[in-house]
Amino acid sequence: MFDTIRKYAVRFRVSPRAQAPGVREKRAHNLFEAAAAYVAACAEDDQDRIDEASAWVSPEALSFGVSELACRAVIALARERDVSPHSVAQDLLGLPAA
Repeated sequence: MFDTIRKYAVRFRVSPRAQAPGVREKRAHNLFEAAAAYVAACAEDDQDRIDEASAWVSPEALSFGVSELACRAVIALARERDVSPHSVAQDLLGLPAA
């Protein structure tokens, strides 16, 4: 009797991969992937991609990721230009030199 029940249950138990053949599993994006996609989409003025990247993580996580990306970009540009991060940030924002 239990063999019959087990065989019946096995027929209806399907692995997640077998449920949608050919469709990739949706994996979670981390906040840095979301921030990179969001900033790139903003730079290209692509509203669809902005909306998509915004949905990957919470607004707080996205804000943190964008902030971290900005810090890293300013540091990288400062090293490349051999100037202070402060002057790079002012230059990027179009602010007068202090």
